[in-house]
Amino acid sequence: MAAKANPIPSVWTRQHREVEQPALSRTAIVREAVAMLDADGVEALSMRKLGARLNAGATSLYRHVATKDELMELAVDEAFGEMTVPPADSADWRAAVTAAAESFRTTTLRHRWLATVLGQAGLAYLGPNLMAYSERMAALFTTAGLPEPERAIETVLSYVIGMSTTEAAWLTTIARSGVSEAEFIARLLPTAQQAVAGTEHLATAYDAVQGVDPAELRDSKFHYGLEVVLDGLALRLPRT
Repeated sequence: MAAKANPIPSVWTRQHREVEQPALSRTAIVREAVAMLDADGVEALSMRKLGARLNAGATSLYRHVATKDELMELAVDEAFGEMTVPPADSADWRAAVTAAAESFRTTTLRHRWLATVLGQAGLAYLGPNLMAYSERMAALFTTAGLPEPERAIETVLSYVIGMSTTEAAWLTTIARSGVSEAEFIARLLPTAQQAVAGTEHLATAYDAVQGVDPAELRDSKFHYGLEVVLDGLALRLPRT
């Protein structure tokens, strides 16, 4: 007798049927899970705690979402629904890609857990919002005339995810300190300057950030790197 094939463990590979529980829906579960993730991070999220927040037992949740892994797939897709991509017929492809990258970064910094789970959330890329996002990005890069648009998208997103992950981790550290970003840097800077005293390049770099608005500095770093990436992609456009 042939062994029964194991289903692929993903919320997107099995049919979902809404249970007769008007007060508890998958939509409500996912939105509350995202709120918990935003407040306390991935490690603090559990089906038991989520059920308590929704005034429902964990068993009731499992009727809608089979596992925490599936819940994370749904949460990732929910976040991607907040990202915007300009239409593919945008006259300036660089401005359009920049707008898409900024939307990705803004969403990631709003949901600081997102960048850390993108590579771990099972088959999250099969979610409808993430698929729609990917399709709009593919249309944008293809219309721009870039050869191998998939590779171009991967390059841009690798940069944006890398920068956003570092930035989100930094802001999480700031939030835990109980002070503003400017106050945190003001307290840290003397120690950092002492550590690099006697160096040529590092000391100059630390002196340069003194008194600079930290949010503006983060924006400047992000856009500088993005411009460099787009400069490289522009060189691959067919010459007319």
